[in-house]
Amino acid sequence: MQKKEELPKEMSDKKVTKIGVLTSGGDSPGMNAAVRAVVRTGNYHGLEVYGIMRGYSGMIEDDIFQMDSRSVANIIQRGGTILKTARSKDFFEPEGRAKAYENLKKRGINGLVIIGGDGSFRGAQKFSNEFDIPCIGLPGTIDKDIAGSDFTIGFDTAVNTAVEAIDKIRDTADAHDRLFIVEVMGRDAGYIALHSGIATGAENILIPETKTDIEELISSLTEKEKRKKLVNLIVVAEGDEYGGANEVAEIIKKRLPNADTRVCILGHIQRGGSPTCLDRLIASRMGYHAVECLLNGRFNVMVGILNNKMNYIPLDNAIKAKQKISEDWLKIVKILAS
Repeated sequence: MQKKEELPKEMSDKKVTKIGVLTSGGDSPGMNAAVRAVVRTGNYHGLEVYGIMRGYSGMIEDDIFQMDSRSVANIIQRGGTILKTARSKDFFEPEGRAKAYENLKKRGINGLVIIGGDGSFRGAQKFSNEFDIPCIGLPGTIDKDIAGSDFTIGFDTAVNTAVEAIDKIRDTADAHDRLFIVEVMGRDAGYIALHSGIATGAENILIPETKTDIEELISSLTEKEKRKKLVNLIVVAEGDEYGGANEVAEIIKKRLPNADTRVCILGHIQRGGSPTCLDRLIASRMGYHAVECLLNGRFNVMVGILNNKMNYIPLDNAIKAKQKISEDWLKIVKILAS
């Protein structure tokens, strides 16, 4: 856990009285639970809380409204985000950020909670440096690619969605003695592929963090074919070096023409759906502590959870660092898939 003296602007004299909350970047299940926690915790402490629609775009377009407890009633179980989300090109420009600041200033909003990924945090850090608006980041991304937290909001739901789908795919693979190549999300991070692959007993897992040895993969499938093991599952992260499931399937079909090979791309179903209990709990916990940070002068940090304890990492560190897959996990994959 970060020591207090390492945190930027720790215990600042700046008093936050009005909070803005937004969701930015890709949506993830549990964002609504985090918004709910921010609104109700802020209201409990007598703060005015404002919802900002469509992330930084809404801040620039002045699409901002005050929220109270009733505004967030009956949303904790809903996927997506009631505040909508977007990626704003205008916020990259100084003029866009200046306009956003003016819209906050006229309402007296002097603190922000940003629920999103590293791109959202990068925007928050730049905005805070330019206009002295304290920001708190909550890691909302299904990819679990942000360092400083064992969990990110939405990851558990996405993995469970993938597991449920892959379990069903294995049933039909078994019925027809087929090789299925299943593509899951993860352009730059392989955590969904890793966790869902292990949980469903996949014979091979291909992720962007490790070099894919295509010859070893072909050799493994050939050896299994000799053993009359005709049912195989390969889980591929979309960001694997050979591309996604279709690209890997083309290579396998050329090298193993007798294999009955099928491809299934799970796509955006991994982002939707009602959040799991775990995602609702961590989102609620993080949202509560985001407001506590603003009240206590702990500014410009990301709120994470490490070893079941709250962890506060400076936003610029959260932007630079990436969550790495340990060698232990990779060893587990190799042994269990043999």
